[in-house]
Order: sequence, then C-alpha cells, then structure tokens
Amino acid sequence: MKRGIIFDIQRFAIYDGPGIRTLVFLKGCPLRCWWCQNPEGLSRKPQLAYYEQLCQHCHLCAEICPTGAIKITTEDIHIIDRRKCNLCGKCYSVCPTGALKLIGREITVDELIKEIKRDVMFYDSSGGGVTFSGGEPLYQPDFLLQCLKECQEYGIHTALETSGYADKTTFRRISNFVDLFLFDIKIINEEKHKYYTGVSNKPILENLKFLVKSGRGEDVIIRFPIIPTITDTEENLRDIISLLSSLKTLERVHLLPFHDVSEKYRYLDLPYRMPVRKAPTIERINEIKERFENLGLSVSLWGIG
Repeated sequence: MKRGIIFDIQRFAIYDGPGIRTLVFLKGCPLRCWWCQNPEGLSRKPQLAYYEQLCQHCHLCAEICPTGAIKITTEDIHIIDRRKCNLCGKCYSVCPTGALKLIGREITVDELIKEIKRDVMFYDSSGGGVTFSGGEPLYQPDFLLQCLKECQEYGIHTALETSGYADKTTFRRISNFVDLFLFDIKIINEEKHKYYTGVSNKPILENLKFLVKSGRGEDVIIRFPIIPTITDTEENLRDIISLLSSLKTLERVHLLPFHDVSEKYRYLDLPYRMPVRKAPTIERINEIKERFENLGLSVSLWGIG
C-alpha cells in the first residue's frame, strides 16, 4: 500500500475547482519560489511549527524535550534547535495552547480515500470533488497516482493544483487520471524562472503544451500569480500573453494576487526572500485582468469562478 506525506486536509473548499471540494495538501516541492504561500509544504519531511502568539510561556516544552532542542532565553524567547529536534512529539503533546504543532503526517492511500469519501454527498450535490495541492503533488507521483486511480474508480471528480514541474513520463502517466488541471504559469524567461523559483521552466511549458496538443486544453485553468516587480513586469506579461495566444483551446485564467505570508516562515524558522511585502493594487490587478480578457479568455480573481 502506497504511503504519502500530507500536511492538511481542508473540507468545503470552493475556490480550487468546481463545486464543494476536499482539498488535500501533499508535502514536498522541488521549486523554491520566493513568494511561496505555503512554506509548510516545501519540505517533504514533517516539521515542528512554533506559533509564538499562542504561547503562554509555561516552559513545559523545554522541560520535557529529551534532546535539549528547545531553549528559553533570559528574555523568555523560545529557540528551537532544529538540528537536535527528532520530532518525538513530546513538546507539542504537553503544550496546553497548541503553540507547538507537527506539520505533516504519513497516510496510506486507503486512509486518505476514506477521508475523501466522507464528503461524497457534497460532491454529488454541488458538482464538486477532490483537489490535490501542495507543496507540489507531482513530487509524490506514485502516491498521487494511486489516489487518483481510486478516486476515478469511485466516480469522484479530481483536480490537480500544480506547477507542472515533472518529467514528461510521470506527467503523462498521471494526467490520464486528472479531470481538471489548475496549472501555474509564473515566468516565461527561463533564466529569470530559475532565479526566482530555483528550477528551469522547460518541463513546465512542455507539459502544458502536451495537454493542449492532446485535446485537454478545456480541462486546464491557467493560474497566474501576480507578484509585484517579479511576474507583473511588462516583459513577462507580454511573454505570457504570447504563450496563451498560441494555445488556442485554453479558455480560463485565474489571477492570484500576492499577499505577504512572512509570518508563516517565522513559524518554521525559514528565510523569506520576498523584497516586496505589499499586495498589488486593485488597479494593477484589473489592468492585468483586462489584458487577458482581450485574448478572449474568461478571467477571475483569487481563483473564484
């Protein structure tokens, strides 16, 4: 039985595909986008998060930690030495307020499908289903594929929220069991894509073009993150428009405006590389929306619609 690592299951989601959906977040991603909104999904391994605003400074966590990974400074600040932490669970099990939490857990395909099937009545009444997100779901290809096959067997609509970054064999094998692709396109210039995400966009564009050429264009919603000074430059917008113009059967675009999630990075002691912390203005968002609509595309904001 295949096992995977997930970090969340959200029920009654309405922005990640049609109808009422169950949103499953798989852990691990090969990209390192500067603006990543889900840093808890980057590592494939479970991680300990510390929510300082919930802490009542009882110090029970430091007292019980068997490896001495948690230290309390003279200023009553919690310091976690993540090299010493073995994720034994003792600290978050004694935390009375949930200030410490394990992000990520192992789950079998059967266990996950059982969770998903709890919401079948809502899928049936709303035209919904399950959406696999992350992280990058394609980073756990065997587990994802088995889950998709099981969903198909039970007649559950499947959506895949993806960067599209995978080798073509893996992508094509999995694509046969996906009903809807929520496909991120960020930056067209390859060198700039490498700079801001850590990987080449060649396999991403190749996989997108494969879907369109194989007659799946209507099953793809392009998701474009509006990241000030990075993805919303005139050069990148021209390149994106040129790409979408060449892919004739694409019909829909979701615009995803950036918002500051630096606090999430602090919970995990991760560096946050974004130089800009302000969201794009509504005027800028509408300007970009109009440019995409001029291509004849149906465009919605924040993934709604």
